Amino acid sequence: MFEHRTKPLLPKKVFVLRVLRSLALAFGIIGVSLALGVCGYHLCARLSWLDSLLNAAMILTGMGPVNELDTVAGKLFASFYALFSGVVFITAVAVLLAPVFHRFLHKFHLESGSPDDDRNERRRSAANKPGGPAK
Repeated sequence: MFEHRTKPLLPKKVFVLRVLRSLALAFGIIGVSLALGVCGYHLCARLSWLDSLLNAAMILTGMGPVNELDTVAGKLFASFYALFSGVVFITAVAVLLAPVFHRFLHKFHLESGSPDDDRNERRRSAANKPGGPAK
């Protein structure tokens, strides 16, 4: 998905488009997760659509539930949705930060030396091992 470490750093315009694409993907993940939560609370906990939205949004953001749940199905759904929401949060953050982190590492690698330096260093270390270079 991202350029190889031997490729040059992307121009800023292309990088900004990559960040915007990641932002859209993260919002899509959050939107689908919110829709699942709203439907789950409405069907399992028998909450109104508005209360379902409120509970799903609060759980998804880590704030906690708002309404007290009376049904067993609602309580089970809330438990699994809370666990699911934790994973969604970590995933969304990773999707958002991936292009920035990749660019940082890519730029750091480009400033530290060329790929030929890495290959030459590996050849030198192999030649210094007992038995000489592996063929």
